[in-house]
Amino acid sequence: MGKLVLYYATMNSGKSFDLIRTEYNYRENGFKTLVIKPSKDTKAEDFILARAGLKRKVDYLLGEEESVIEKLYGKLDGITCIFIDEAQFLNKSQVKELRLITAATDISIICYALRLNFKGELFEGSEALFTDADKLIELKTLCPLCEEERVARYVGRKVNGEFVSKGKEVVIDGSKDNVEYVPLCERHFLEEVKKEDLKLIRRRVYGR
Repeated sequence: MGKLVLYYATMNSGKSFDLIRTEYNYRENGFKTLVIKPSKDTKAEDFILARAGLKRKVDYLLGEEESVIEKLYGKLDGITCIFIDEAQFLNKSQVKELRLITAATDISIICYALRLNFKGELFEGSEALFTDADKLIELKTLCPLCEEERVARYVGRKVNGEFVSKGKEVVIDGSKDNVEYVPLCERHFLEEVKKEDLKLIRRRVYGR
């Protein structure tokens, strides 16, 4: 029986870099692998591109409504592990199929995904993976707005240099010149994106 593993994090945490590095190590040690990403991620087309410069051509792009099992029918002989980048873009049915594949075979599936969107809400694929994965591993990065070392677990979307909290869930960074994403700690996400006055809330809580 295989394992369904989820590596999750915010932006700039090295998810794609870790996928490329780990998948390479599998192949170097004689294991047969497949690399997949959802076609919804149009960045780098049919490549996985890490911010550090590494890239790897995917074996299959998975359409938004495609069945994983039908897509991989007859293609899994000898496969030890399947790697999936940008797995937050999977739908619930596709994640359920991943669970069935690992339950019915000795193939393990390692997914890399954002946990939250720019509104602070779980992606559909991430929510399903948090439910079904055998193992959850957090990859960490730091909030660039903090003077001290605080882990960033949120992501903020900037449009024309300003944080926004409304808009389409998916706008791929680099697809529009005026859109960028910033990893944020909880405090800066609440202050910069949600526009919460945490000092006022503190006074309300303590009465002073």
